[in-house]
Amino acid sequence: MLFDSHTHTEFSADSEMLASEALEMAERLGLGLVFTEHEDLEVAQDEFTFDPEAYWKKYYPLRGENLRLGVEIGMLEKSLEGSRQFVERVPFDQVIGSLHFIDDLDLYYPDFYKDKTKEEAYRRYFWEMAENVRRHDFIDVLAHIDYICRAATYDDPELDYGSFKLEIDEVLKAAIETETVLELNTRRFDEKLAIKELVPVYRRYRELGGKYVTMGSDAHKPGTIGAHFYQARQLVSDLGLQVVTFCKRQLELCD
Repeated sequence: MLFDSHTHTEFSADSEMLASEALEMAERLGLGLVFTEHEDLEVAQDEFTFDPEAYWKKYYPLRGENLRLGVEIGMLEKSLEGSRQFVERVPFDQVIGSLHFIDDLDLYYPDFYKDKTKEEAYRRYFWEMAENVRRHDFIDVLAHIDYICRAATYDDPELDYGSFKLEIDEVLKAAIETETVLELNTRRFDEKLAIKELVPVYRRYRELGGKYVTMGSDAHKPGTIGAHFYQARQLVSDLGLQVVTFCKRQLELCD
């Protein structure tokens, strides 16, 4: 079964999606799900965190062949040990690592980009991502390598692998060295240029020895679960990669 391995329900501060809504949509689409609620310690006045024991108690009865319970860790050096302890509190199926903040600035808002050229901002982003993948040796998946493109304030916010080859390669090498699976996030697959710019990144991942990807919609609403998965799966196949998910922190191949 193919899994949407990156979704958010009401346990995430920025989502109101109910588990029942998510599961109903996934069943309609013939997909499995991994819930991956936000945990960004020490930022945003603790808004982006949740009670893992309450989460486990509420969703464990739903957990099974079609539903896994995970978490999306916001990777920050200062919260490294706190995040490590967080993921040990319940037996999560999958732990995603994401880079949402640099220097306590949220990449989703303009302040991070102020007084920085695109080159300065993106190089810093990729170097921070590579370093944090190596520090966070307890994550299973590196999420949305192109997250910065969602809100960057530049005229052309796309990755452009050719311009950032050295820095992106460092991220890919860090993922491979730590056996961290790279996610193919479909949040931006409604933009043809976004897909075009991602292709050389994932091709290079394969060239460097990467084998596996998870697929994630980053859904916060039922209507975006599994969005663009047909196109994404074809891309994965064309690049010679294998779609996987996780159960009890163990990698599983998807059909």
